[in-house]
Amino acid sequence: MLLIAQNHFQLIVEVGLILLATMIFVINLVPLSLSVVTFLSLFLSAGFAILFGTDLAFLVLSFGQHEFTHPFGPIALLAIITALASLKVMEESGVNVTRLKRIVYLLLACITVFGGAMHRSFLLLWFIGLFIGYTIISKSFRQQSILTMRRIGMFLGAALVAFGLLEIVARISGMEVFSPILRITRLAQNSLASLKLVVGNTWLIGHDPSSSYWSNSSGFADGYISLPMQFILMFGLPFPLFFGLLVTRKDTIDYMLPGIFGYAYDFGYLTFIVLLLIVLATIVIGLKILADYRRKRESKNRKYLGKEVLLIGSLTGFISQAVIGLFLFNRTVNGMALLTFMFLGSLVLAHTVTIRRDSNDAVSG
Repeated sequence: MLLIAQNHFQLIVEVGLILLATMIFVINLVPLSLSVVTFLSLFLSAGFAILFGTDLAFLVLSFGQHEFTHPFGPIALLAIITALASLKVMEESGVNVTRLKRIVYLLLACITVFGGAMHRSFLLLWFIGLFIGYTIISKSFRQQSILTMRRIGMFLGAALVAFGLLEIVARISGMEVFSPILRITRLAQNSLASLKLVVGNTWLIGHDPSSSYWSNSSGFADGYISLPMQFILMFGLPFPLFFGLLVTRKDTIDYMLPGIFGYAYDFGYLTFIVLLLIVLATIVIGLKILADYRRKRESKNRKYLGKEVLLIGSLTGFISQAVIGLFLFNRTVNGMALLTFMFLGSLVLAHTVTIRRDSNDAVSG
């Protein structure tokens, strides 16, 4: 019974530990050579380009859409940055990657267009992620950063143009779902009420039960921050869940606030501070391991090339999702996206553990 989660918080912790243990075994037992990691990154990039494009087509045709960019956007970023890092390793080895580079940039462009048209928060995640990814790659390979002030200005200009084009498309087509201005207006209308709810009712542990939607609220882990509903229903867990029209109530904390307020409200200030420390520790640990991989590569040890480029991609995805989710849109680290966040964090931390095979070698010998 002790292993059965009693609320959303316990379930999140248990699933996080399971993901971490799983990623440790994957990192250590699966042969992650550079060629294998490169192939997987290209395969995933192509898959997400198709997935986001199909979802956008369904939106235009009013056939229904799933907004896959929220849960899978950071993983698409992981795939693209991993592919770009792989190209850099190949270039250093003297391999001609011209054709492969064209494929990667084509996939990058497709994901940018399809995902950005689907949702504006993805566009922010994507541009920030590319900025972080290129910076990490430049530092890892001791090259001058391509992100000069002029290029950063061009980058910001491209972002403004992209948002402007989306607004024009929204006005011409009459589809307000594409309008960035509508999203900004919606945030402005709801954010103040959301802040009042959170700041006035958040405690050191949990929140004021009377401020929650549920009449039988415990004041802790009421479901404002949760794993996917389908995931909870699959195991038949008796946790409070938001359905149907209640989603508009959940938006008060799920979408209209940065994640730092959503997590603080549902779990309390103390738990929120612990979360921030865990996120910060994961980033610092990932960067230190990446520096160790770089030293091994520069000493002509090619054993860790696949792990190095994978760590660059997963670290980029994790940092980008943390920035957007915790400081801008709570939805980017909630529900299915929370599962993605824990997956990326586990993928980073898994590099800290090395399973020794000395005993197996001795037995086989």
